[in-house]
Amino acid sequence: MSPRILLVDDDRSLCEWLEGALVRRGFGVQSRSSAESALALCAAEDFDAIVADLNLSGMTGLELCQRTAGSRPDLPVVVITAFGSLETAIAAIRAGAYDFVTKPFEIDALCLTLERAVEHGALRREVKRLRSALQETRRFEDLLGASPAMGALYDLVDRVAETTASVLISGESGTGKELVARAIHQRSPRSGGPFVAINCAAMPDALLESELFGHVKGAFTDARSTRNGLFLEADKGSVFLDEIGELPLSLQPKLLRALQERKVRPVGGEREIPFDARLITATNVDLETAVAGHRFREDLFYRINVVHVPVPPLRERGPDVLLLAQHFLERYAVALGRPVTALTPEAAEKLAAYAWPGNVRELQNCIERAVALTRFDRIMAEDLPERIRAYPPSRALASGAGPADVLPLHEVELHYIRWAVDVLGGNRTLAAQKLGVDRKTLYRKLQLVDPPAPVHPVRLPRDRGL
Repeated sequence: MSPRILLVDDDRSLCEWLEGALVRRGFGVQSRSSAESALALCAAEDFDAIVADLNLSGMTGLELCQRTAGSRPDLPVVVITAFGSLETAIAAIRAGAYDFVTKPFEIDALCLTLERAVEHGALRREVKRLRSALQETRRFEDLLGASPAMGALYDLVDRVAETTASVLISGESGTGKELVARAIHQRSPRSGGPFVAINCAAMPDALLESELFGHVKGAFTDARSTRNGLFLEADKGSVFLDEIGELPLSLQPKLLRALQERKVRPVGGEREIPFDARLITATNVDLETAVAGHRFREDLFYRINVVHVPVPPLRERGPDVLLLAQHFLERYAVALGRPVTALTPEAAEKLAAYAWPGNVRELQNCIERAVALTRFDRIMAEDLPERIRAYPPSRALASGAGPADVLPLHEVELHYIRWAVDVLGGNRTLAAQKLGVDRKTLYRKLQLVDPPAPVHPVRLPRDRGL
């Protein structure tokens, strides 16, 4: 849509000339001859920017800037001032004007200023929307997201938290599996007890056995005193075993027996000690494949996998990318003492197009780096890592295709919509939710591809897990 400009000038001839010139350059323009009537129109309709002469009769352009900045800070005002009245123009900037141009001016210069003003206003509105979304989105402890994929995860966490069943959380590295485990614990009847976590891949076998089950004094060198293991430390609470797929085969029978008997035998001990802790495990590998390859015991797999909780990768969470980016931006702006408030549209576009193989952890690292390096109050595209700036969106659509296979963008969109509906079993309501459009828009676009015709071979983003 064309940017909507409100032109305010009591010089009728200049107003008509400006209106015609701006319309010819693609702007939608309405004009008013007084600041009072302009404010009344702004209250009734939406505009992307205001162009106002400072020397208006009645309410001045300076007062218009002050009133607009107070009621609509996301609506930029560009003021026009006569040459020689720069002090007044500076006063307008201090009153909240976005920029000023001096008479006589080139229309192209005014258009460039307006384009920047429109972008600035859109950015402020997007920041406001994201902050509102951050406040309104469903939060499960430290989990954050408003996508359908996260909604399904929240519902599953709510249901499993009420039980005492063992839970296996699966997901790619960096998706936040430990956050999900903590959310299950915090929403469970055991929330008053301890949450004890350990990474099974981070310790040698002998030390891991002692950490899990404890040891008695003299059981091995340096065992100068008896020590409880994590299962006993987590009494009335939860034990979280991360990267359970890396648990050594030699320890798997002992863990299985402990879960079956609800007792542990410390290293070097002669008796078993009962424990009362819920087990939550997580893995970023396919345990069924590990079972088939004899790297993980099948009986232990079924014991820990009473309830399976899959965590979606970031690439399947759609608008959550920018929601999380704004969340991390605000966190690191405070932590690093930087006056950074938002992403530019170009930076947001790069973040949204990227595949995020490192998931939320990679996004968090990216935003922390950008906040630390940017020289402005906004994160620019050039502040992002090279791999994100250079990521080709076409990789998702036409990987391996030749020049003859390149399609018009609208044709790719239409066939992607048809593909999405087919993948979702013909459920158009769900397809609209996944694609981020309303149902009427989806139905209208589907009419353009009905019946679907054969097209050039295009690899649709099945590879990206969508």
